Amino acid sequence: MAISDSIRQQVRAEANYRCEYCKTSSRLIGMPLVIDHVLPQSLGGEDTRHNLAAACYRCNEFKGNKTHASDPATGLLVPLFNPRRQSWAEHFEWVNGGTHLAGLTPTGRCTVMTLRLNNDWLVQARALWMESGWHPPS
Repeated sequence: MAISDSIRQQVRAEANYRCEYCKTSSRLIGMPLVIDHVLPQSLGGEDTRHNLAAACYRCNEFKGNKTHASDPATGLLVPLFNPRRQSWAEHFEWVNGGTHLAGLTPTGRCTVMTLRLNNDWLVQARALWMESGWHPPS
C-alpha cells in the first residue's frame, strides 16, 4: 500500500518541517523531507501513521533498515531513537553553541553515531545557519 499524499503532508507538518532525527529544517536545505519507516518495511513495519516519521534524506539513508546500534560509551546494543515513542529532548542536546548534537542516553548516543548527526557537512551548515539566527531550533 502506498502512503497517501495527505498522510505524507501530515507527517511533515506535525514535525514542523524538520527532520525528526537531526532537526534540520527542510526550508534550510531546500528539499522536502522524506518519509521514514521507524520500523523498516523490510522488518515488518507498516505504512501506518504511528510508524512514519519525517526525515531528511541523509538521516534516512544512514538509518537504512537499522533499528538498533552499539552505544559508543558502553558497547551495548540499544534501540535507535524512535520519534513516535520518545521525546527528542530526553535523548539529545545541542552542544558547541549548537553546531553539534550530543546523545544524553545510550539511545541518543547510538543514534548520533549511526545517523552521523555530526558529520562535517552538517556541522558546517549549522554554523552558517547560526550566523543568520536560523539555528538551533527552539
